[in-house]
Order: sequence, then C-alpha cells, then structure tokens
Amino acid sequence: MSNASLLRFLRSRAKSFQYAFAGWWFVIRTQQNAWIHAVATLVVIGLAFWLQLSRQDWAVIILTIALVWTAEFLNTALEAIGTLAANGKEHPLAKVGKDVGAAAVLIAAVASIAIGLLLLGPPLLERLGF
Repeated sequence: MSNASLLRFLRSRAKSFQYAFAGWWFVIRTQQNAWIHAVATLVVIGLAFWLQLSRQDWAVIILTIALVWTAEFLNTALEAIGTLAANGKEHPLAKVGKDVGAAAVLIAAVASIAIGLLLLGPPLLERLGF
C-alpha cells in the first residue's frame, strides 16, 4: 500500500468516525429517552463496580447496555427515515415503522431490567445484608 493510499484510507476512516459521532450527538441532543438510558447506564456501571462483578457478568452487562443503546439509535434512525419518506405528513406506514422501532427499544429495555435484576440483585441484596 502506497503512502497516498494509506493516507486516503486513514482519512476515510476518520470521516466515518466523524459521521458516527455526529449521529451519537444527535441522539443525545434530541431524544429524551437517551437521557434515561444514560442515567441507567451510569447507575448500572457504578453498581457493577461497587459489587465487584465477575468478568463474565461484566460482559453480559456491557452487551446488555449496548443492546439498549443500539435499539435506541436504530429507533431514532427509523423515525427520521419515516418522517422523510412521509414528507413530514402522517402516513400509516411511517407510523408502523416508528411504532415497531419503539417496540424494539421497549423489548431491549425490559430485557435489560431482567438481566440487571438477575446479575445485580443477588450481590446487592447480600451487600445490603438481606
């Protein structure tokens, strides 16, 4: 690979990261539920540190957090595409897309609560003396 090719490659990768961070910032800036996810993420990570979870439990916690955030980001993308496709008007199919995206976030959030209770519950109760 020549120096020019390497430089083009590195620039294109940097641009990709720039686009990804712009999308991340858009979600944080515009989606109220993202703030709920952010608080929940910080609480869970704090508890996991305090409870000194095993590496396996940490892996499940990290995957669970990523699942919820991914669902929220995809839901935001679906909402934007649905609004664009419907030209800003109400359209039954745009509503279906938005509703299904919201359902995906709900499924991920409910699953994350169950996983959190399973992994954090017993050591938390033990730490609190129950």
